[in-house]
Amino acid sequence: MLVERMTKNLSTETIFSRKYGLLGKQEAHENAKRIEELCFASADEHFKREPDGDGSSAVQLYAKETSKLMLEVLKKGPRTTAELEAPVADTPPVPADAPLVPADTVLDISGGKRAFIEADEAKELLSPLTKPGNSYKRICFSNRSFGIGAANVAGPILEAVKNQLTEVDISDFVAGRPEDEALDVMRIFSKALEGSVLRYLNISDNALGEKGVRAFSELLKSQESLEELYVMNDGISEEAAKALSELIPATDKLKVLHFHNNMTGDEGAIYIAEMVKRSPNVESFRCSATRIGSDGGVALSEALGTCTRLKKLDLRDNLFGVDAGLALSETLPKLPDLVELYLSDLNLENEGTKAIANALKQSAPQLEVLEMAGNEINARAAPDLAECLTAMQSLKKLTLAENELKDHGAVIIAKSLEDGHTDLKELDVSTNMLQRVGARCFARAVANKPALVQLNINGNFISDEGIDEVKEILKAGKKSLDVLGSLDENEPDGEPDDEEEDEDAEDNEDELDSKLQSVKVEQDD
Repeated sequence: MLVERMTKNLSTETIFSRKYGLLGKQEAHENAKRIEELCFASADEHFKREPDGDGSSAVQLYAKETSKLMLEVLKKGPRTTAELEAPVADTPPVPADAPLVPADTVLDISGGKRAFIEADEAKELLSPLTKPGNSYKRICFSNRSFGIGAANVAGPILEAVKNQLTEVDISDFVAGRPEDEALDVMRIFSKALEGSVLRYLNISDNALGEKGVRAFSELLKSQESLEELYVMNDGISEEAAKALSELIPATDKLKVLHFHNNMTGDEGAIYIAEMVKRSPNVESFRCSATRIGSDGGVALSEALGTCTRLKKLDLRDNLFGVDAGLALSETLPKLPDLVELYLSDLNLENEGTKAIANALKQSAPQLEVLEMAGNEINARAAPDLAECLTAMQSLKKLTLAENELKDHGAVIIAKSLEDGHTDLKELDVSTNMLQRVGARCFARAVANKPALVQLNINGNFISDEGIDEVKEILKAGKKSLDVLGSLDENEPDGEPDDEEEDEDAEDNEDELDSKLQSVKVEQDD
């Protein structure tokens, strides 16, 4: 799907042909092909670094870089024969918003079916690395399972080129192998790459555990310049987290540190927190789905206070609870550059949510993504959330799904989104016990947002009449019905559990109006 979305939009040959005319047709074809290869290689690499993404940022990168290179070629005009024979100059590997990396600096054998690889195939696949004068700087061996024979072939080859490598992806490269064999393969790779000066290392999806981490000890201990480290879905327990903390000598240059989907727990979180404290330049930290509870959450939250350059923080799907939420609220004001915040499924409840909302209101008006789904948030926290959201005029994505806002909370939250928020693209309030009134309020709040692409109100108790009203509101606004998400899990005849509301809705709205006005005055000042 990603390939289709990118390649079907390429029209460089037609554009070049118009510029060059019939005599430049061959050159146009060559330029189009070259640009497609360069841009796709960079976008594909970007996509792989965001394994849980939907590919949209990779497509945007592809389109951006394609346009830039097309413009450069068009400005230069047709080249002479001698120029056409000149090789394309290398450009260094860099982040998504910077110049592209030519394909001949990247050796990626991860394509095709996930399969075992033995000595003969390894020799063939890795042969480009053996050519004298090759310029490979980045390797990706993911999705191929290396046995001892293949590893023995790869070892000397990698050792010969390790001084030119800057990025190594050996995620998911021992799948299906017996533990002893897998550990031996890791040791061979580790020894071969020892002393390389890497900026990027991905050892995810290898079921490492402590034994696996220590099998990589020679490689890890030699890394002084890492900027990105991915250790996701690796069975990182307390012991493995301790081993990582001990083995990696320097994390002061790290910008990306990801530990998604491990079995770290509270005890392991203490060791991760130690690594975080030594990583003041981290801009993207992910520790989601790692079984961290209250004590570990508090330790991690406090450690994050040293990461003052943090832009993206993902702590989803842990067992933090209220105490860790309160600790996090103390840290958030220390993170002035925060742009994306993922706090879904943390058991924050109202108390933790209110504390975080009040912290963000003052410290993160620039926030573009806020996810707080599945935190048992009800109408009591709605006024604090509303004040916070009013201050966040750069918000592009808001997720409050799987909470208990009901219509009472929905009215308050929706009202805070009515004015401004022109960049809002996605609003997800699914599974919130909403009925007709709440759904209608959210529809009205986003109906005229120019950037909106999706409103998700699925999984609620909205009557057929209420759905019709939502559709009419959207049609009457600037957005079409295309923005309305699926309603296949909506229950028109369902009703929220009977509970006494804490305060009267009208009183809450009056209180909210006063608070929102105060926020707007502060912003104007």
